[in-house]
Amino acid sequence: MKDTRAYYDDFSSHYDDARERGYHALLDDLEAECVRRWLAGRRVLEVGCGTGLVMERVRRFAPGVIGMDLSGGMLSRARARGLPVCRSSALALPFRAQSFDLVYSFKVLPHIQALDRALAEVARVLDRGGVALLEFYNPRSLRGLWKRMRWWRKPVGSSSHDRDVFTAYHGPDEARARVKAAGLSVVGARGIIMVTPHPLALRLPVAGALLSAIERALGGGPLARWAGFYIVACRKPGDPV
Repeated sequence: MKDTRAYYDDFSSHYDDARERGYHALLDDLEAECVRRWLAGRRVLEVGCGTGLVMERVRRFAPGVIGMDLSGGMLSRARARGLPVCRSSALALPFRAQSFDLVYSFKVLPHIQALDRALAEVARVLDRGGVALLEFYNPRSLRGLWKRMRWWRKPVGSSSHDRDVFTAYHGPDEARARVKAAGLSVVGARGIIMVTPHPLALRLPVAGALLSAIERALGGGPLARWAGFYIVACRKPGDPV
């Protein structure tokens, strides 16, 4: 298992490759749309912004968004996009308590071993009445099944998140319980990637367009519990100051 920072520093050199269309583009679009749906004020923070692919989208409707990440390599790509970012750990966010109206974190929390500590930090910097959007990898999904199969079949020495860096999976019930333990109230959920059998399917001209439309339509419904990426929308109790 590699050091998380070193892994993503290396990954940053090709992280953006082939993400302008297909599976990854849909994923980033749907995550940004989720932020737009729950936007609650101008002060917005992305925990684990990476190269800024989602943040760049969010900035179009939330110009005050700022980001942080552990990896200097990832941040150099985000800065090249002109995004306001800083380097820090999700376990010790460099912001005062109640600094943000909305905090979101996508594709990051599953790679943090001290998850409860990271969630406590999100709750600390979130203002009263503010919203947090927290994404978990769901083992009870097509993606979860595919990942388990892929892990065993992947040749030794080849790259894999699940093999090379700490990766945890949390079902919807456990994800909600961990969020509640941090003092946040669950107010909604969104699922991303529910019926797509394989990422390559979204690159097919007709099938890809159809699958994308289905994913958008089903994300807020009951099938969200079976999504590969499960986003918990939660609120910090109390009225804003």
